[in-house]
Amino acid sequence: MTNFFKIKGLAAIGTGDVIGTATSVIFWIYLAAVIEPSEYGEIHYFLGIVGIVSALALFVTQDSIIVLISKKLKIESTFYFISIIVGISFSIGLMIVFYRLDASLLLLGYIINTLAIGSLLGKKYYSSYGKYVILQKSLTLVLGLGFYFSFGYEGILYALALSYAGFLIIIFKNFKRTEINFSVLKPKMAFIFNNYLRQVTAGFGSGLDKIIIAPLLGFALLGNYSLALVIISVMMIPSMILYKYILPQDARGETNKKLRINLILISIGISGLGVIFAPTLIDMFFPKFVEVKDIIQIMSIAVVIRTVLVLYESKFLGLEKSKIVLVSAIIQVVSITVGMIVLGLTFGIVGLAYAYVIAVSLKLVFCVLTDKIFVKEGFA
Repeated sequence: MTNFFKIKGLAAIGTGDVIGTATSVIFWIYLAAVIEPSEYGEIHYFLGIVGIVSALALFVTQDSIIVLISKKLKIESTFYFISIIVGISFSIGLMIVFYRLDASLLLLGYIINTLAIGSLLGKKYYSSYGKYVILQKSLTLVLGLGFYFSFGYEGILYALALSYAGFLIIIFKNFKRTEINFSVLKPKMAFIFNNYLRQVTAGFGSGLDKIIIAPLLGFALLGNYSLALVIISVMMIPSMILYKYILPQDARGETNKKLRINLILISIGISGLGVIFAPTLIDMFFPKFVEVKDIIQIMSIAVVIRTVLVLYESKFLGLEKSKIVLVSAIIQVVSITVGMIVLGLTFGIVGLAYAYVIAVSLKLVFCVLTDKIFVKEGFA
C-alpha cells in the first residue's frame, strides 16, 4: 500500500509538471516563432531581472518551506507574512528603478507561486500540486496569447503576472489554519538563512547570464540563448519531477536508490536525443533563431550533469546541510559569470554554451567531492 501511494504521488507530480511544462513550452515556442529574436531577448532580459529580485525578496525559500512543513512545523502564516511584506517592498523598488509595472506585478506573482507550491509539496498534497500547476500554465498560454494579440510583446509580462492569481487561494486558506509565530523559526534560522543565501546565489546564477549577455552581445543573441535554455528546460522535466517528489522523502530519511539510477539513465538518453535531433528541429520550427543550432548540442550535455546535481541537492537539503548547496551555487555563479564574459566575448554564442556547461560541471565536482569527504549518509 505504501508503494501504491508513492507511485500515486509521483504520478500526480509528473502529470502536473509534464502537462504544465508542455503548455508553457507551447506558449514560449509559439512566441519565438512569431516575434523577433531581439524582442524574445528583451522579454527574457526582464525575466532575468525579476528572477534575481525575487530571490533577494524571498527570505523564506521554497525548499525551506517543503522541508520544515514535511517535519510538521506550523510555520505557513509566519513564512507568508514575512515574504509578502518584503515582496511588496521589493516590488515598489523594482517599479521605481525600472519604471516597469509589469515586472513589479510579476515579482509578486513569483512570490505567491513559491509560497503556495512549497506548502503543497511539504504537505504531500501532490494531487493538488498537479492541478494548480496545470491551471497556472494554462493561464500562461491563454493570457499570454490574448495579451500578445491585444498589446504586442509588451503585454507578455502582465499576462505572466496574472497567471499566478490562482495560488492566492492556497495562501488565504493557510493563513486561516496557522498562526503567526516568529519563535518557531528561531531553532531553524541557520537552515533557513543558508537556504536563502543559496537561493540568492541561484537566482543570480539563473538570471545574471541574461543581464550580462544583453549589454555585451545584444538582445538578439540573448534571444537565441534564451530559446536554447527553454529547450534544455524541456529536457530536464523528468529530473525536476523527481526532485519535487524525493525532497520531502529525503527530509524524512526515506531514499530510493533504484529510482535515482533510473533517472540518470533516462537523462543520458534525453541528452543523446538532444545532441542528435535538436539542430534539425530548430531548422524546421525556428528559422529566425539560426544561432541556437550552434549551441544546443553543447548545452544538451548539461542535462545529465544537472540531473545528478538535483539528486545531490535533494540529499543535502534533506539532511539540512544547506551550506553545502549554498557553496555549490556560489561556485556556479562565479564560474558562469566569468565564463560568460571571457568566453562570450571571445567566441560569441558558442562561448556562452561552453560557459554554461563548465559552470554546472564545476558545481557537480564540488558536490561529489564534498559528499565523499564530509557527508556520512549514503544514497542507499
